[in-house]
Amino acid sequence: MTEEKKVWVFFYGSYINLNVLKEMDIVPEFFDIAKLSGFDIVIQPRANLIPSFAHEVFGILTTATHSELDRLYTEHALGVLGERYLPEAVVVQLLDASLQPALCYIASEMKAKPAENDYIDRIVGPATEYDFPKSYIKHLDSFRPSR
Repeated sequence: MTEEKKVWVFFYGSYINLNVLKEMDIVPEFFDIAKLSGFDIVIQPRANLIPSFAHEVFGILTTATHSELDRLYTEHALGVLGERYLPEAVVVQLLDASLQPALCYIASEMKAKPAENDYIDRIVGPATEYDFPKSYIKHLDSFRPSR
């Protein structure tokens, strides 16, 4: 049996958290910090992207098999979290300014509701570790419910 082919994928929400991926039995061999221009991130109640000429989204670029992506986005995102994400082709920029085509999963419909603090923590923690811009981390924090 041949090994399943891996494809480039850009993660931007809780899937930038390697512990969350590990819970789904996905352990990336490597990842790079990347940004996607032309979109903004919203967390209402889950992370999602909306088109925006004036913004960019930070995340990680790695590879995964289609089986792994199906497990993440069908079993977990849809089955557990209740959100349907579909793949879109994007081009992300790496720290060395090189460009890489990748798949990026976006929910075309998500009923806006307040996010939960522990969900935001699963994004803000790694975003801080990866040294994403402070203004971006502040934007992620802005989705916390009023305390």
